[in-house]
Amino acid sequence: MLEALGFDKAQSGDRSAWTLLALLQLKPGSAWAEAQSPMLGTHAIMGWVRQHYGKDYAPNSRETFRRQTLHQFVDAGLVVYNADDPGRVTNSKDNNYMVAPEGLALLQTFGTSEFEKRLAEYLVTAPGLKAKYAAAREMTRIPVTLPDGTEIDIAGGGQNVLIKAMVEDFCPRFTPGGHVLYIGDADAKLAVFLEDDLAALGVTIDSHGKMPDLVVHQADKNWLFLMEAASTHGPVDGKRHGELAKLFSGSTAGLVYVSAFPDRKTMRGYLADLAWETEAWTADEPSHMMHLNGDRFLGPHERTRAGN
Repeated sequence: MLEALGFDKAQSGDRSAWTLLALLQLKPGSAWAEAQSPMLGTHAIMGWVRQHYGKDYAPNSRETFRRQTLHQFVDAGLVVYNADDPGRVTNSKDNNYMVAPEGLALLQTFGTSEFEKRLAEYLVTAPGLKAKYAAAREMTRIPVTLPDGTEIDIAGGGQNVLIKAMVEDFCPRFTPGGHVLYIGDADAKLAVFLEDDLAALGVTIDSHGKMPDLVVHQADKNWLFLMEAASTHGPVDGKRHGELAKLFSGSTAGLVYVSAFPDRKTMRGYLADLAWETEAWTADEPSHMMHLNGDRFLGPHERTRAGN
């Protein structure tokens, strides 16, 4: 079936076959006409394969399922990613996949006299289906203007709504002339990552997963702002402060830690957890900032400078 749909050898192996059967809810002995198209997450897909076909993949195989099977199904237009909310962020527990209606209608005819004709029609329309579902995802992306006027776009929804405000509202006010070195995009694409510029400041990154959401360098003061977007999680608490201090320990620029919130109501829920010697900013009152520093309003502290 997968080969007939045009998938190459790498995407027509056992893992892809189990994945397709799970997405269609076809148990051993089921007829193709019984195929369904529920929305399933990667964990549910792997559990279904284990339950009905006895194939037990290790939990850490989820990324392999996503990157080496499901992404290719989505790219081909056979499967729709987050049909219920195309703008959902990559790390959401609600992310899901489902067979596109056009693909389901075709697969339900497998084994009948209609299949070859329907397959030929499907393959002609497949490029259009791919573009159709890709367009739905692209419509949710958010345009962002960097301080230097460069325009980029990042995935819609989730933390990225706040990240846009951090770049466009915080930076002009508090990092004038600042240069954005890193923006982590929520759809797993790095919107901005100036690795050479970070290396020039003594920062070598070995894991993007440890990075803050936004890194901005203010050259005239040689300050490096490490900012976390805390819409629902992830402010700079004591643990995170330590992680960032270690990650950026080689920095020749002074480190400034900032927790950004959409509003004061959200910030209040985390206020008791925020680390000392950090800043707190809310997007609904962009010209103000709260500092938990003691000896100064804004800037790096000697004991958190790299090398001290």
